[in-house]
Amino acid sequence: MHLIVILAFLGIVASLGSALVYLMQDRGTTNRTVNALTVRVGLSIALFLFVLFAHYMGWLQSSGFAQR
Repeated sequence: MHLIVILAFLGIVASLGSALVYLMQDRGTTNRTVNALTVRVGLSIALFLFVLFAHYMGWLQSSGFAQR
């Protein structure tokens, strides 16, 4: 499970990086930046929902770090 979360996070960071590259190269003349950011948002939402589902199924356990 941790590997899936790490790979999804790396995909999010890669999508953000590609959006930056497209922004610098295209200077706003194409929609590639918007598409890359849309992919990033979609991956972020999917990762969040996956973490919630994995916690519900018991695949991921909370550490209790923030509890008093």
